[in-house]
Amino acid sequence: MKPKFFYLAMASFLPALTQQADAKLAKHIHLQQDSLKTETSQKPEGSERNVMLNASDANKPREIQIGLPSEDVNVYENGLPAVYSSAVHRLAAHWRSDASLGEVGLLTPSESAIMTGNIAYSVNSFSKLGQKEFKGILNYRANHFGMQQFDLNVSGGIGDKWLYTASAYQNFDPGSFDLKIDEYSDRTQLYHAGLTRLFNNNKGKITLMYKYANSRNPGNFFNQAPFIYTGDGSVKELPGFPLGTTSYGPKNGDIEYMDIMDGQMKKANLKDLTHNRSHEVALLTDYACDNGMRWTLNMKYMNAPEANYVDFGGSTISRITATDGYIDGDGNPFEGLVEGRRTWLHAGKVQNFLATSELQKQFGRHGLRLGLNEWYYHLDYHSSSFQWIGSVQEYPEILTGPDGKKFRGFNELSPEYTVGYENKLALYLTDNWQIAPNLNLYYGGRLEYYRMSADQIPYTRYPGFHIGDVHTYSNADGSTYTETIAPHKVVKDKLNYAATARITYNMTKEFGITADGTIATRFPRINEYAGTGPTEDQYNRVTIPLVRGGLFYKNNWIDLTSMVTYIAKSNNIDQQNITKPGTTESKTTLLIYDIQTLGWTTSAEIDPFKGFHLHALFTYQKPVYNNYEATVTFNDGSTQTLNANGNIVKEIPQILLELDPSYNITDDLRVWLSFRYFGKTYANLTDALYFNGRWETFGGVNWNVNKHLSLGVGVINFLNQKGASGTISGSELISKEEAAQFNNTYMSGTYLRPFTIEFSASIKF
Repeated sequence: MKPKFFYLAMASFLPALTQQADAKLAKHIHLQQDSLKTETSQKPEGSERNVMLNASDANKPREIQIGLPSEDVNVYENGLPAVYSSAVHRLAAHWRSDASLGEVGLLTPSESAIMTGNIAYSVNSFSKLGQKEFKGILNYRANHFGMQQFDLNVSGGIGDKWLYTASAYQNFDPGSFDLKIDEYSDRTQLYHAGLTRLFNNNKGKITLMYKYANSRNPGNFFNQAPFIYTGDGSVKELPGFPLGTTSYGPKNGDIEYMDIMDGQMKKANLKDLTHNRSHEVALLTDYACDNGMRWTLNMKYMNAPEANYVDFGGSTISRITATDGYIDGDGNPFEGLVEGRRTWLHAGKVQNFLATSELQKQFGRHGLRLGLNEWYYHLDYHSSSFQWIGSVQEYPEILTGPDGKKFRGFNELSPEYTVGYENKLALYLTDNWQIAPNLNLYYGGRLEYYRMSADQIPYTRYPGFHIGDVHTYSNADGSTYTETIAPHKVVKDKLNYAATARITYNMTKEFGITADGTIATRFPRINEYAGTGPTEDQYNRVTIPLVRGGLFYKNNWIDLTSMVTYIAKSNNIDQQNITKPGTTESKTTLLIYDIQTLGWTTSAEIDPFKGFHLHALFTYQKPVYNNYEATVTFNDGSTQTLNANGNIVKEIPQILLELDPSYNITDDLRVWLSFRYFGKTYANLTDALYFNGRWETFGGVNWNVNKHLSLGVGVINFLNQKGASGTISGSELISKEEAAQFNNTYMSGTYLRPFTIEFSASIKF
């Protein structure tokens, strides 16, 4: 779990699209990069809306934002969550867009709210099960940094009643710079095998599938770099430190930490703390009844005995001299720029049993669906943290401090612990009612019984914090009390609900209006108790309302939708590490606040002449914080108040623009481009620091050489922009009045993927 609420707003847009536009979006979604496109049934020529064109991470879908900070990446496989929660067991460690997939679609926020209880655009993928004839496909990817990826699927039939499928995915990615601590930035293996039995004259089928995943991703925590913040929203690179191609991680990865479980000091290497391993068995059943009813029952058991990852964080960058007493690796006094660095070591074990069953049938003008979820999730998780002073350079040195130590502040910042389970038992119903040829009403509801039972540690963290320790705390009035640090049981039984209604009216053959409203509720989840967790007074229902309305127009060359959207979220839980300005001192603070967003989006699909297609989207949105206020007390007794009420939500731009042109030179040769503009984004909670708008660019050529061979070349960031993105470390309390003091100041943060050339080949046999 992140030590702070992590926003995946790298590629976001507001959900101003309902039935017409949602259908367009689903039509244009596919999960292989355009430059790496392979032949699968769900990928129509001209597909532009590419979930895997992610400017922050090559190995997971970019998040389609709905105007709120992300809670999770929403990906479903065979009607079930690919991972129940990626807070500990990361999505990219268990699921990739590989050749095992036979069909990919998109759940709209309304559909997702009813089927899963979560309002979000969600990737909805289905496995290849096989067919009577033998088919095979081998996809190969490479880039100029040395990444190689092999992706194989074979499928076919055994007699008249059996189908089989088998897949293997291998990723060897060294990243865009030499990590030193490991050969690969991402080394992932996925294996799938499935056997399907057809029965009752092929009306029914039942499939048994097995998946094994093994992944380590040390490059995930080397995604920050130092830069010079100029004060006008732009950054300059440090001399000798180009962003995206230079490592800001230590060279050998040897560390020492205090285990939160027992207080023992332990030594390790960072490369050994990012292993993920999981096994999954799924049973998929599908039966078409004679009366037109369809019944599905999909269930799976997943066990991840290793779900581990590492996080890095930063604070203030300052200049020290030899008199400050820091020693480099050669034993010499150090002079120069240093940054207070933070590291979190996350270790988890995850198990879940997930089952979803649905009945679907058409009754006249009503398309009814009745569904049942039984989702059980068990989590055994803890994290330890430590701090260190690092030189600001490529492969920073871990400096020995005046106290003679390299590592300190053990478990002071956001160490976490939770062991327990949560269970969702939900019943949902939807009706797609075609009232008249030009009038449609879609509505539905969900009722969910939610139970959580978890051990958690509600005590304020301090240096040396661990289970079994005895610590004396101070009250505000100066009195003291003593606590033995031990887990406490929290049990919750709650009812969650969701409801949606959408009406679409075609006033003419080409023009219509549409509007919908959705509401979903939940209570704090088990992962939100890994820190100090909400108190009983803070334990409140989270409510997310979504309202949309607008117009659509369609003729033979343009499909246009323009919508206004309102979405909000109450009682959002956020654990922030608040840094005292100008120092490396930081305090962990639990914040509970509201967010609301009002926006307008216009989307168009344009086909002005044969072979040419343009997708265009413009969004203006204004996401703001409400009830966001906290007071932080630092070690010297000084206090500072953080008040973000009315501020624009950090990392989410107010203006977004997407332009995706493509042209088929011939039936077999296609060129495409993708431009995404992200407007000004704020880099801290007070809106004092910001990054200027930026373009993210992709492009490529795809050539179907013949029916067996397809080739592709693509470029990521072909404008070679080298800006920073996300947040600026240690800037949480910098006010707008103080912002000018930080002009031309050394800071650190995340950055864009560098200019990358990729090659792909796909062989069908």
